[in-house]
Amino acid sequence: RGVRAQRLCPPRGAGSSLEPEESSMEPPAVPEEEEEEEEGVVPLSMAPGPVGCQLFGYVGIEAVLDQMKIKTMKTGFEFNVMVVGQSGLGKSTMVNTLFKSKVSRKSSQPGQEERIPKTVQLQSITHVIEEKGVKMKLTVTDTPGFGDQINNENCWDPIIKYINEQYEKYLREEILITRKRKIPDTRVHGCVYFVPPTGHWLRPLDLEFMRRLSKIVNVVPVIAKADTLTLEERAEFKQRIQEDLKTHAISVYPQEDFDQDPEDRALNDRIREKIPFAVVGADQEHQVNGKRVLGRKTKWGIIEVENPAHCEFPLLRDLLIRSHLQDLKDITHNVHYESYRVRRLNESNRPG
Repeated sequence: RGVRAQRLCPPRGAGSSLEPEESSMEPPAVPEEEEEEEEGVVPLSMAPGPVGCQLFGYVGIEAVLDQMKIKTMKTGFEFNVMVVGQSGLGKSTMVNTLFKSKVSRKSSQPGQEERIPKTVQLQSITHVIEEKGVKMKLTVTDTPGFGDQINNENCWDPIIKYINEQYEKYLREEILITRKRKIPDTRVHGCVYFVPPTGHWLRPLDLEFMRRLSKIVNVVPVIAKADTLTLEERAEFKQRIQEDLKTHAISVYPQEDFDQDPEDRALNDRIREKIPFAVVGADQEHQVNGKRVLGRKTKWGIIEVENPAHCEFPLLRDLLIRSHLQDLKDITHNVHYESYRVRRLNESNRPG
């Protein structure tokens, strides 16, 4: 049927003491009795070859990375983040600080009273931001009215409904016979939950929200307005929150179950030690030692939001954007959306 191909790589058991043989690119002559393949014999092209085959010269495999970069820069990518917390915790300011632009929802005009919604309302704003030729379609979803009522029973239901609706929308596009070349992705990739800086324990509302939402979305808890706490109070409050999460078996992002290799586990362990991040948001610049910095001016000085000695905002920014943005999207697609897809398809295939 054909001539057997000669392997260009040495077999696994080849020792270094053997004299190297001259390799030829011409296939060797095959005896006539071996021309006919025996039944059950696996062709060499299908047999597993040695790992780490050494190339004779430059092939250009590394150019794949440049191709992927060029394609991504042309098409851009999507990132959807949700911010949840009570009114007055600085959610909009924090989002503006993260992306260094006015990307959050517009607050009420100065002098006008902002009315608290009777129920949780979700407001999404989409922007296209560009940096060094890379375009990102950013969608910020705010949740005004969450935790602001006297009776906050089931106030997380509209949020859970919204997240599942985005999964359902993606699923309907995916199961079409004629699918779009690129399915629009409106799924929530990360949910930043703002914990009030009480300095005590997590409230039942905080525990119940994170317990329910951590099963369907990546939840990143942060301590809002951390400049209202001293460094000792902040460290003690953070330790209490970590104990609460461990006691109630709440797995926030980055989850230990999804660490793929020792390097990821070591990096994520350092992040898990710092969670929840104590953050301070500010979208105004101030002059400090001849430099323009983002910060909040107080009577005793200026709190620099990008200074690790003042707050942990740089850690949150690195987690959401610089180091784990793609991982947030991958876990959303491969874990949270996949579990929703399996559940929905099982429901549709269940006999009536």
